Amino acid sequence: MQTYAQYCPIVRAVELLGERWTLLIVREMLTGSTRFNEMARGLPGISRALLSRRLRQLVAADLIRRTDDGYQLTQAGEDLRPVVFGLAEWGARHAFGDPRPEELDPETLMWWFHGRIDTTEVTERAVVQVDITDHRRVFWLVIEPEDASVCYTDPGFEIDAVMSADLASLYRVWEGEIDLLDAMRQGVLDLQGPRRIVQGLPRWFLFSPVAPIVRAVRSAAS
Repeated sequence: MQTYAQYCPIVRAVELLGERWTLLIVREMLTGSTRFNEMARGLPGISRALLSRRLRQLVAADLIRRTDDGYQLTQAGEDLRPVVFGLAEWGARHAFGDPRPEELDPETLMWWFHGRIDTTEVTERAVVQVDITDHRRVFWLVIEPEDASVCYTDPGFEIDAVMSADLASLYRVWEGEIDLLDAMRQGVLDLQGPRRIVQGLPRWFLFSPVAPIVRAVRSAAS
């Protein structure tokens, strides 16, 4: 590994964490990913070969460890939580503008959505069809009492509700730029279905782990 040849703890940290994708892999693990395929789905721009190499490097650096079914953060890796979410706050304050087209991927977004659904209030299956209007893509969130999944083809269940929006707006809701209820009031997002789902989804959707940071920054700025 090429080094900066400077005796400094910041330099040592940058040497460990500064390579492309490394901090994003740590982000995925801090937000709950433990398996190789989960990380690959959450980071669609990384090749599987590079992901394997970065994971080996993180294991060698004692930031993560191998487990029987995937990977787990060590204490050193867990100690990166304030660093990663501190970067999120800095980015929300100083580097976070409107989404760029190349940053928007509908399959990745739906994968993230399904992983951040609180099912504790769900007493019966709810199938939400998600229409991404500007991409002409359709997905299905299947929300059950103890599980939530995303389907990229019709799951064959009766549709209980339909949520429609353009992709950029869905990303802005996900990231905390726009509150879901505000998006509905403004006509940015449309949600049609029975009351239990229309009223439940704003509570069931937990959105991005950085959404509270983005909301707090936007609230302070206004």
